[in-house]
Amino acid sequence: MLPIKKYIVYIIPFISLIFISLILVYPTISFNAAVRGISIWWDVLFPALFPFLVVSEILLGIGIVHFFGTLLDPIMRPLFRVPGIGGFVMTMGFASGYPVGARLTSKLWEQKLVNQVEGERLVAFTSTSDPIFLIGAVSVGFFHDVNLALVLAISHYGAGIIVGLLMRFHGKNNAKTISQIETKQKGFILFRAFQSMHKARLEDGRTLAIIISDAVEASIKLIFVIGGLVVFFSVLLEILTTIHFLDLFYLLFQSLMQLFGFPVELSQVIINGTFEVTLGAKSAGDANTSLIAKTAAAAFVVSWSGLSVHAQIASILHFTNLRYTPFFIARLLHGFITAGIVYLIFDPIYSYKVASSLFLPTISELTTKTQFIFLYFSLWSIVFLFVCVLSLYFIYVILRSFFYLKK
Repeated sequence: MLPIKKYIVYIIPFISLIFISLILVYPTISFNAAVRGISIWWDVLFPALFPFLVVSEILLGIGIVHFFGTLLDPIMRPLFRVPGIGGFVMTMGFASGYPVGARLTSKLWEQKLVNQVEGERLVAFTSTSDPIFLIGAVSVGFFHDVNLALVLAISHYGAGIIVGLLMRFHGKNNAKTISQIETKQKGFILFRAFQSMHKARLEDGRTLAIIISDAVEASIKLIFVIGGLVVFFSVLLEILTTIHFLDLFYLLFQSLMQLFGFPVELSQVIINGTFEVTLGAKSAGDANTSLIAKTAAAAFVVSWSGLSVHAQIASILHFTNLRYTPFFIARLLHGFITAGIVYLIFDPIYSYKVASSLFLPTISELTTKTQFIFLYFSLWSIVFLFVCVLSLYFIYVILRSFFYLKK
């Protein structure tokens, strides 16, 4: 046994005892931080994540993911070396934000639709922020500049795709998955997609009422785990700030910033963003430096996603054989690539958006409406798409039954 593993059983209780003691020493500060964390969870995360979690669980139960798995396999496998079913995870992950991508990947792993390496690739590049947070919170709420939305969106999601292309070189595929075996079947791809969906629905066997009930139950459990982690890290960061524990790290990062020619004002952004993405992005908006540097720092923090989100992902991966290390490395890569893209595209895109801003609504209008518009548009567009697929599926079942009886 390695020395660090030998002493870890003593280190964790010791750190926990110190943390509990600090909560008792600073009860008011801890309480206010906990209330702030609960507010973030209830006002932002719960309404933004819960509908997507329920819908995604239902779609897994009725077999629609198998439909898209067969349909998208010719695209996803050559590009990202993941089954076509990863296209569904990618869509839901980009639309609803972390940790939905990891949650869906873990469910696919449980159903043996992805193996360990494919699952690690999927989690690495589908764990992104959602458009609501990028536009409503960061661009409008923290920077008070809607023109930054396009810059942040292109850099964040573009870097996510680049990370996916890089992660295709991660690991080796040893075990064949169910979806990989199904793609070797011959026939028209759309017909095979409906066949896969029909087969999955029959194998599941649950009624729609049970599927919905199970989806709500599983989503409630996950959303409360997420809420607990948000509150924990909110209290932890506030206590560490109160006792000036982070001052040493601020000085260290200021020295590193000076060494590499970056604004020293961004050191607080990086430290806060290391723990919690919302605090890091807010610090970037308040930083007294150039707009391009602040935007790049915010983009890095959002892509890194903070240890609070990392803990959420780790708690989901704990019940699978998917490793946390590839996800950690991918988050760092995503952060640096996103910041680099911001520096490349900032001048042409931001200048164009500023020039055309006369045709856009005011900031105050966007502040109150943007989040609700994007939430319901994203959710209902996904629901509408899957209703169309379900309608086609029912037609397929009717025709299949008709020709079967005719034979």
